[in-house]
Amino acid sequence: MGASVRHDVHMDAPATKPDRTLIVILGVIGVLVIVALIVVFTRGEAVPLDEASPEGVVQRYSAAVLEGDEQAAIGYLTPELGDPCRRMGLATTDGMRITHVSTTERDDTAHVRVLISTSYDGGMFGSSQYEEEADFDLVKAGDRWLIEMTPWQLAVCTGGLEK
Repeated sequence: MGASVRHDVHMDAPATKPDRTLIVILGVIGVLVIVALIVVFTRGEAVPLDEASPEGVVQRYSAAVLEGDEQAAIGYLTPELGDPCRRMGLATTDGMRITHVSTTERDDTAHVRVLISTSYDGGMFGSSQYEEEADFDLVKAGDRWLIEMTPWQLAVCTGGLEK
């Protein structure tokens, strides 16, 4: 009697290499995600403008108002507007962002237009945003620019409200 010998032969499928196209696509997606994260985390801080320029003065004044530093803000106002300052009591500036739009500069006057964006949280449909363009008027006093008119949203003293 003969013993029967059984031989199992397993045919393993050849190991497949990952598709190179898939690897390239995943690599590109990874790079885009990293770039997007870098952009989101580095865009928060505005580049400081020249403090001797009208837009630099408006930037510093606006930053002081947004930070609640009325004394610093008053330092950028003309004497007629800032001394003595009849304080208005700032409205809330939470969610407010100021963006420079344009500057028209003449010999001793300047007009700076900004975009004031205000974000509101909550509500039935989530957060919302309101945008409005507004103007600052500045005059040259010696070698520095001073603000003689501010948008009402950023006014700290009465008398310099936008007309």
